[in-house]
Amino acid sequence: MIHRVLLSLGLFLCIYMNTAAQQPIPIPTPAQLQWQQAELAALVCWDLHVFDGEFYVQPKARITPVEDYNAFNPEKYDMDQWIRSLKDAGFKIAIFTVSHETGFFFHQSNATPYSMKAVKWQDGQGDILRDFKVACEKYDILPAVYIGTRWNAFYGVYDFKVQGDNEFARNRQQHYNQMIEEIVEEIFTNYGDWAMVWFDGGAHGPEQGGPDVLSIFEQHQPNSIFYHNLQRADIRWGGSETGTVPYPSWGTFPYPAIGAGESARKEIGANNFQLLKTGDPNGAYYMPAMSDAPLRGSGGHDWFWEPNRAHIIYPLENLVDMYYQSVGHNSTLILGVTPNPDGLMPDPDVKRLKEFGDEINRRFSNPLARISGTGNTVSLVLDSAQRIDQIVLQEDIAYGERVREFILEAEIDGKWTVVYTGSSIGHKHIVKIDPVRTGKIRFVSQSSIGEPQLKALSVYKIDPLR
Repeated sequence: MIHRVLLSLGLFLCIYMNTAAQQPIPIPTPAQLQWQQAELAALVCWDLHVFDGEFYVQPKARITPVEDYNAFNPEKYDMDQWIRSLKDAGFKIAIFTVSHETGFFFHQSNATPYSMKAVKWQDGQGDILRDFKVACEKYDILPAVYIGTRWNAFYGVYDFKVQGDNEFARNRQQHYNQMIEEIVEEIFTNYGDWAMVWFDGGAHGPEQGGPDVLSIFEQHQPNSIFYHNLQRADIRWGGSETGTVPYPSWGTFPYPAIGAGESARKEIGANNFQLLKTGDPNGAYYMPAMSDAPLRGSGGHDWFWEPNRAHIIYPLENLVDMYYQSVGHNSTLILGVTPNPDGLMPDPDVKRLKEFGDEINRRFSNPLARISGTGNTVSLVLDSAQRIDQIVLQEDIAYGERVREFILEAEIDGKWTVVYTGSSIGHKHIVKIDPVRTGKIRFVSQSSIGEPQLKALSVYKIDPLR
């Protein structure tokens, strides 16, 4: 528990601004601040079963070793093409699945034989993880890594554990735990810094009979996002795989970790994970929600490439709505993308990603007016009266989430009129209002913890999707 004490003293520093109530304001670490400011993250999903020509069935994949790992032969492999497509979509962070349920690792490992060294492709010298890291840095995208340890079909590990209760199982568990620790150390030391590390389904620690990955993370990646185990979570799952969270979704949470499955607290899993979705304005820990969904999720739910499935790519209007209900609700949107067996991001996916990036840029790159300010009232005066229909609010979350209740008013025909009533703002809240013609907009805080710090109050008139 020593690291939790350090976190409470350092990572979760609190500013006391309300001397009457003495209510602390949790503030983000630099890594959490960077994460929320990024707004859009891509989860690049690849595994050996992409190459078998069969439809992916998750329960089967978790218990069935891959028949021929040398089916991995992406003849048109182009990592630059992957990352360019993400850049065009506006992603600021990219996360690569260095391993998933097959147990194969897409890096050069000395800890496991089931890695890039084993395949004939590139004479066993290839390193997808290194290529990914280099390309991200080339295109100014923050690199992150997703590590699967909970399921490993090759080693026969199911839900963190080697099955059985005998000496053989105990020895295999010990071997597996040590191997994972060595692999994690390789990934954390041989590839430089990661913006975020995601352990698939969580990461059991020694207390639960698993490997000690948290201490390795804290030693080698102290400036990164850790997601997650039973002791620590720097961000939280948003409670669904729809790419959305409800409003409000507060960036604070009552517990330092979220758990996974049966390990989650009952109150976290209750009411269809409602607490994960909404957070808690009085939570002691800064732990913002992330909203995840696969790009190929309209009429299906394909995190990994499957043949003849381009028809389930989300329509552009759905992706835009997803953005409003994730980024616009104080959450980071994680969109799952998947290269095909040729080693390329599929053309239909690339096209839709570009359309998405262009549309978000069209809508929000040029506000009619913008202002920042502190205090309970912040007023914005336009050059002239104009029609507006959307307002974007941003708190300076480096000082924590302070606003609890607020209204937005527009001066219409010389009279201040309430056009919106809200609660959470956080990093960003996108407000749609009935169109009004006005030259003045003002934000009024009706309840806050400490003095409100508005990073931006921006107004827009946005034409419908073209």
